[in-house]
Amino acid sequence: MSKVLIVSDSHGLTKELEVLRERHINEVDMMIHCGDSQLTPDDKSISGYLTVMGNCDFSGGYPLETISEVSGRKFFITHGHRYSVKTSLMNLKYRAQEVNADVVCFGHSHILSAEVIDDTLFLNPGSIRLPREPMEKTYVILDLLEEKIKLSVFEMNGKEMAELAREFTLPK
Repeated sequence: MSKVLIVSDSHGLTKELEVLRERHINEVDMMIHCGDSQLTPDDKSISGYLTVMGNCDFSGGYPLETISEVSGRKFFITHGHRYSVKTSLMNLKYRAQEVNADVVCFGHSHILSAEVIDDTLFLNPGSIRLPREPMEKTYVILDLLEEKIKLSVFEMNGKEMAELAREFTLPK
């Protein structure tokens, strides 16, 4: 079993990223930042996060998208602005199919969401700086089990929002 922490849209926050890293470093196998950190890649606050470039990341140095594998599940990570995710997940779904992704992590809208489309989990962890829905500053931890993925949502202070926990059955 593996765990993955996903955060997005921190827009210049540094201490918060360090707090998340310290809080979860010993329990997760990978930490993902879905862009708009507004930090340079050599900033110690973002160290340890697999990070992509968002539309507000002007310093460069991050890829626009990346792919990583954890526990046999292929993760596709992008910020989402180039796929018009505020309007529809259609463009992102096509890209996920092209790269054969099991899990798609994205940000941009600052809206926490998780849904399965054609056996692929599309996940937006919300924002830890400027959340839109829910209004809490959120991040997500995924438990990758054999046939299931368990999603847990946390507030920035570490409190789990148990009412938002979900389980997804995905073929491996």
